[in-house]
Amino acid sequence: MSNMPAAEWEIDETLVWELLAAQVPELADRPLAMLANGWDNVMYRLGADLTVRLPRRKLAVPLIEHEQRCLELLAPQLPIPVPVPVHHGVPSERFPMPWSICPWFPGVLAADALFTDPIREARRLGAFLTALHVAAPDDAPRNEWRGQGARVLAPRVAGNLVHIDLDGSTTVELVTSRFAALVDVDPHAGPPVWLHGDLHAANMLVDDGAISAVIDFGDITSGDPAVDLAIGWMLFEAEALEEFRRALPHADGATWSRGAAWALHFALMYLANSADNPRLNAMGRRLLPSVMSGELA
Repeated sequence: MSNMPAAEWEIDETLVWELLAAQVPELADRPLAMLANGWDNVMYRLGADLTVRLPRRKLAVPLIEHEQRCLELLAPQLPIPVPVPVHHGVPSERFPMPWSICPWFPGVLAADALFTDPIREARRLGAFLTALHVAAPDDAPRNEWRGQGARVLAPRVAGNLVHIDLDGSTTVELVTSRFAALVDVDPHAGPPVWLHGDLHAANMLVDDGAISAVIDFGDITSGDPAVDLAIGWMLFEAEALEEFRRALPHADGATWSRGAAWALHFALMYLANSADNPRLNAMGRRLLPSVMSGELA
């Protein structure tokens, strides 16, 4: 198992206040509180209704830029709120990277929550992805890690399996066989579509038992919609998962199977990289049996 990558520069409240004072002085007197310190970004809550999002390493800079460029375009067609930046912070001598101010949404991470009505939320999430997964323009971002055919995941699946202690009756051979069966389908045949790219249970908020927002679009990209379908196995049991599938008219049997392959890959990736992250470990432990036990498309 591996740890979270180290930050490449120090981000603290003093830095954030200085950036606000220099670029958005009308917001600089608001209360500031740390929200999250993730692999790519640091998040602070700014007052009652905003957040500040700053990259903690150079690799994350394009993620901020993609959110700033793409979310404003896509948000009007999406039936669940997304964090469209309300201010585009610019690089400066104090902090030489772009950063954003985004709306704050109520709720807790879906990884830590339960749905009041899973069938309803499966339909809502299906409608969200149907609205998102429309043909992307030629200049849409392309991500070498997300959106391509699921077959390319085979080396990553094998590499992650080496670092995981599997439980019970799940063996390396069974996981490898399951993955091979899931990717033995036709590839995506249509044009590249818009994708969230990193849609998992810690990138979605739940408030009062219902999805309140889909967040963290740093990996927004274009390609095969299957990568975003993996969220179904993360959130839903059998009946709601089938409802989610029915709410995705663009997902034929092959697309659904490739989505399950991505879910299997994510389960192994979470488990192999969760030495210092109990939530990530729990996500992987829940997801692996879910996708291993499901029916093939």
